[in-house]
Amino acid sequence: MKKLSKISVLYLVLVFIILYAPIFYLIFYSFNSGGTMNNFQSFTWKWYKELFQDTRLLVIVLNTVIIALLSASIATIIGVFGAISISMMRRKQLRNTILSLNNVLIVSPDVIIGASFLIFFTILGIKLGFVSVLLSHIAFCIPIVVIMVLPKLQEMSPTLMDAAFDLGASWREVLSKVILPYIAPGIYAGFFMALTYSLDDFAVTFFVTGNGFSTLSVEIYSLARRGISLNINALSALLFFITLLLVIGYYFVSKRAVRRHKTGVNQ
Repeated sequence: MKKLSKISVLYLVLVFIILYAPIFYLIFYSFNSGGTMNNFQSFTWKWYKELFQDTRLLVIVLNTVIIALLSASIATIIGVFGAISISMMRRKQLRNTILSLNNVLIVSPDVIIGASFLIFFTILGIKLGFVSVLLSHIAFCIPIVVIMVLPKLQEMSPTLMDAAFDLGASWREVLSKVILPYIAPGIYAGFFMALTYSLDDFAVTFFVTGNGFSTLSVEIYSLARRGISLNINALSALLFFITLLLVIGYYFVSKRAVRRHKTGVNQ
């Protein structure tokens, strides 16, 4: 492997500083007893204590986690079977058309997607709240799962399935014992990506939430509009570390899945 030049290293360091400096600045002032982000007076856990004493906010955190887990799980199931169906299409033109439609949802602005869902739910008479947010999150998470799973399906040799069928395996056995174990790293990647997208989403959720239901991203926005409060800093800091833990968890889970796959192939 070629070593990075000094200019490349400096460029990477500069990019990371630009990206992470505002986050660490926000986290640093979440421990400020002064109540502002201009002058750090002394270290305190006051804002975190107030955060955990806010019952309404704890309910919103629970809502956010439930929405993220449900939407990621359902989107992963639908996305995996969708990716398998796309990979098995014989007509290249149809396959490319469906992939293009799938990718459109990923590159489309969240504002357009959110507004579209709002109009859609209004026409159908679906009340804005838990159900509308859940359906929206499932919808925009499915294309992400499909994109993460498809490369693993394309890596898999068709001879594996042919050999399984020749040995008398049913389609269900081929799916459960050949296809799913092989694409497991892609499934884990899709699930964790969908989970983080759901946790962080604001634009789509802002359009489809209602009836007293809210998520953390929308709540942080509403708190920020009321004025500067270090409760926002504390909440944002916790969100950052939770997301960081999810990324680390995904790394170890994917590494274990790859290790198991290599072990199975070698055997």
